[in-house]
Amino acid sequence: MFIAHLCQTHRPSSINRKLAAISVAHQAAGQESPIRSPLVRAALMGARRTLGTAQKRKVAIRVKHLRELTQSCGERAIDIRDLSLIVLCYAAALRRSEAVALDFDDISFPTEGVLIRLKRSKTDQEGAGDTIAVQYGASTSTCPVRLLKSWMALVPDQDGPLYRAVNKGGTIQSNRLSSQAVGRIAQRLAPKMGLNPPDVGGHSMRAGLVTDGFAVGAAQAVIARHTRHKSNVIASYLREADQFRQNVSGLVGL
Repeated sequence: MFIAHLCQTHRPSSINRKLAAISVAHQAAGQESPIRSPLVRAALMGARRTLGTAQKRKVAIRVKHLRELTQSCGERAIDIRDLSLIVLCYAAALRRSEAVALDFDDISFPTEGVLIRLKRSKTDQEGAGDTIAVQYGASTSTCPVRLLKSWMALVPDQDGPLYRAVNKGGTIQSNRLSSQAVGRIAQRLAPKMGLNPPDVGGHSMRAGLVTDGFAVGAAQAVIARHTRHKSNVIASYLREADQFRQNVSGLVGL
């Protein structure tokens, strides 16, 4: 009954996550997981047949979209913050949770660009940490390093959260942005990039860098090292970036 109820509003991937949580809770309590029950498995298979298992992926925000964004971005504190956040999420392939977790002391500026220290991430739950290097951009308007410096120069106290809320009066607050705010900002700016807001999410910038990386011929290992991918998920971006290159329908001479 629970699975049938979830089918009304959730995708199969979301249902799987909820069932996994239920399973872990039972095992932690020393109880047998109900997810292994034939009845539950049958219900889950029925849900997959009904809903399908294909996931709707958010549109990737690519460098061409960022160039469009800079053409119409304002000069208010919130505009500078939003542009810096979107471009840095792209250039450093940051997950939204990683971006909002950054503090001022996680940022340093060597000669070549910026070093970003991640204290924890999705694939580093034990907090071993990682450092991402981002180079200066060829164009001033889309340079992640220059945009980051512009935002940091506006923040009154150079301590604590890097990306912060800005109130309606334009005053920069002390509280950290939420992960959900990154997606909302990307959707709000989507029309300026020629994109449909519902098609964009907090993951779109990270996906954009991977897609553009493959499009310019970067090696998969180089991209994966920069994005901290731990699985073969990255291969799906290769298909998207490469689908019209060496395409058999074009090679046959129609």
